[in-house]
Amino acid sequence: MKNRLKVYRAMHDLTQEELATKLGVTRATINAIENGRYDPSLKLAFQIARFFKISIEDVFIYEIE
Repeated sequence: MKNRLKVYRAMHDLTQEELATKLGVTRATINAIENGRYDPSLKLAFQIARFFKISIEDVFIYEIE
């Protein structure tokens, strides 16, 4: 699944470490999501969207393969 997490993180001037701390996950998790190596749980996806005050669809792009 593609995502725009890096874009939203940059718009809020946050490092991966800062965002990870605010969400209660590791920096490695944020890095893996941004690089498409890990799809977050639905709970984490909602946490990310709520943190940035946007919808899940604004961050995560689901594409049928």
